[in-house]
Amino acid sequence: MGWCLPDTLTLSLLLAGAAAGGFVNGLAGFGTALFALGFWLLVLPPIEAVALAASLSVLSGLQGVWVVRHGIAYRRLARFVVPAVLGLPLGVALLQHLDAGPLRRLIAVLLLGYGVWFSIRALPRWRGVPRWADSGVGFLGGLLGGMAGLSGALPMLWCSLRGWSKSETRGVLQPFNVVVLILAVAYYGVLGHLDTAFLVKLAISLPATLVAAQLGIGLFNRLSDAQYRRLLVSLMVLSGLGLLLREGVG
Repeated sequence: MGWCLPDTLTLSLLLAGAAAGGFVNGLAGFGTALFALGFWLLVLPPIEAVALAASLSVLSGLQGVWVVRHGIAYRRLARFVVPAVLGLPLGVALLQHLDAGPLRRLIAVLLLGYGVWFSIRALPRWRGVPRWADSGVGFLGGLLGGMAGLSGALPMLWCSLRGWSKSETRGVLQPFNVVVLILAVAYYGVLGHLDTAFLVKLAISLPATLVAAQLGIGLFNRLSDAQYRRLLVSLMVLSGLGLLLREGVG
């Protein structure tokens, strides 16, 4: 029965979540789960919904990586990605012994507070930050990704402070999330969650995600650097609220 098509309600919510998640991923370079899980958790088990969000985020994110390829500074990106790859398995190991719920709530409050604060104040521009600070954020992003599924939270906050252009910022965030989520998807596969029923849902959702991501990319190209930085702040508010609501429901 695992190969059967989803019922009408599940199919509708799959496509709605795929379109919403794809659009924001194309627009901001991350955020598939933020906008898709609200639809998918209504009809899918949490682990399947999260695995689907991670898979689609990788597939749609590759389009975004191509768009900002000229803005990628590979040495800078490596400062984030290499420590994240080291932090991810450590986070998975810690998850076996610690409750990630309080950590998710703490990150949610941090994102919400930061987003609200800088919604009414001018965003800072930190220059001359030591390179090891980028690596520390990357490591913590990987650690939180493995432990609480929040790999993009701290890098998103950090990049908004650095004063980079929208292409430079996205040239860190998009590849960072793609790499971390590829590892996460591989982990879900090892755990046996990527079965035939999952692959059917992935095949159904993928076209809607890719088309919506192209629409988001089109809007991204029209944003100024300042507008993109403000978009990040707005998404922090939504991320914080979404996490708090999800924790409350859980």
